[in-house]
Amino acid sequence: MSREQWDSRFAAADYIFGTEPNAFLRREAGRIAAGSDVLAVADGEGRNGVWLARQGHQVTAVDISAVGQRKAANLASRHGVSLSFHLADLTTWAWPVARYDAIVAIFIQFAGPADRATLFSHMRNAVKPGGLILLEGYRPEQLGYGTGGPPIAENMYDEAMLRAAFAGFEILSLTAYDAEIAEGSGHHGQSALIDLVARRPLAP
Repeated sequence: MSREQWDSRFAAADYIFGTEPNAFLRREAGRIAAGSDVLAVADGEGRNGVWLARQGHQVTAVDISAVGQRKAANLASRHGVSLSFHLADLTTWAWPVARYDAIVAIFIQFAGPADRATLFSHMRNAVKPGGLILLEGYRPEQLGYGTGGPPIAENMYDEAMLRAAFAGFEILSLTAYDAEIAEGSGHHGQSALIDLVARRPLAP
């Protein structure tokens, strides 16, 4: 989707993915050391980035939509926290190198295979040695549920693809499962999910 399409989508509703953090992120965030520098990838309306800031982390949120980021800033203000916002196309953004203690990427499946490879490469490079990547997405079986995500099988993840994409990282958790989720109107109902927690090796 283009910047204009995301702006239109975020303008058409209150918070289309809700204001509460993703359940996978809530479960796994305890792995992130206190006071970490965290990058929230394609954070949209801010539900995950704001929640991470509320846990005491220094959060950088990057998204293509100015409308989404205005809503994220409003949400942050309501909770008395602040984030560093970058308005950018993630495929062309000048990603920092070895900058973040953790990178969180929740349902970034707007990216097809080519752009996904670019994003994953940037994520691997942007996390510090010893840092974490927390990633959740849909599996191809999600097309049968139709409860969220793009209707494009090649944008979905499976275990083999994620292991290959993060080869060389320590896989702390990689789980495929079906679950009922309720994340606003955008993600609602039984869903085919896959979760990854991976650690970049320490430099030799």
